[in-house]
Amino acid sequence: MEFLRPTTLAEALAHKAERPDAVPIAGGTDVMVELNFDHRRPDALLDLTRVPELAEWSTTDGTVRLGAGVPYSRVIAEVGELVPALAMASRTVGSPQIRNRGTVGGNLGAASPAGDTHPVLLALDARVEVASVRGSRILPAEEFYVGVKRHSLAPDELITAVHLPAHAGPQQFAKVGTRNAMVIAVCSFALALRDGEVGAAIGSAAPTPRRARAAEEFLAAELPWGSPEPLPDSLKRRFGGLVAEATSPIDDVRGSAAYRKHALSVLARRTLTWAWDEHRTGERVCA
Repeated sequence: MEFLRPTTLAEALAHKAERPDAVPIAGGTDVMVELNFDHRRPDALLDLTRVPELAEWSTTDGTVRLGAGVPYSRVIAEVGELVPALAMASRTVGSPQIRNRGTVGGNLGAASPAGDTHPVLLALDARVEVASVRGSRILPAEEFYVGVKRHSLAPDELITAVHLPAHAGPQQFAKVGTRNAMVIAVCSFALALRDGEVGAAIGSAAPTPRRARAAEEFLAAELPWGSPEPLPDSLKRRFGGLVAEATSPIDDVRGSAAYRKHALSVLARRTLTWAWDEHRTGERVCA
């Protein structure tokens, strides 16, 4: 196995152009598991840990540009006030050691339907920046996922950053697992309320992470945006039902399809309660 170690983004893109079969590795929290269990044996690995451009983040005109190599621990510590739902999701990833190594870019590259950050990216209308020696382009997160562990990257492209709105209103993330920590999601859900619009997305309950469009449209129309009052249970239950209807879950070792549907309806109601309480009181509730 060849091990490529670029020190600049230009060098990394050149390697990827020459060796499109090279598997990118940053934190290694997914790739190394596949290698150790002999599920994957690529001819080349492209180590991105020494590319400084990927480990930077910035804000411009109300948008956070998060480098693909920024680890979850830094997302929590440095970006949490700007994009709270992404920090909430990052806190649920693995152990402290995994959060020190794993990255949002790696989560995208793996494209697992159970990836913890995917629902947040969808709910916030995030955009994925990718690059090659041919240039760079921006993809809506919703267009990035094309199948189970499949994405829309060209063979010579690398994920370079994710663009998210800063201070985009009340937002929440919640996840169900078979235990309280270091667990792959049985299902997960993200919600964002901003400027009279709603973003709602599910994870680990369909072949790809997906938005719950009917639930978003219902809630945007029915929320009493100018009212300081709590929401009626009937509205929350209808929202939860529409979220469950947006799923296409399977039975597997972590949970049944029926359980996933039920759990997501509960997560939708809970996150809506928390997000609405923040909207009307200004006080954030962290799950």
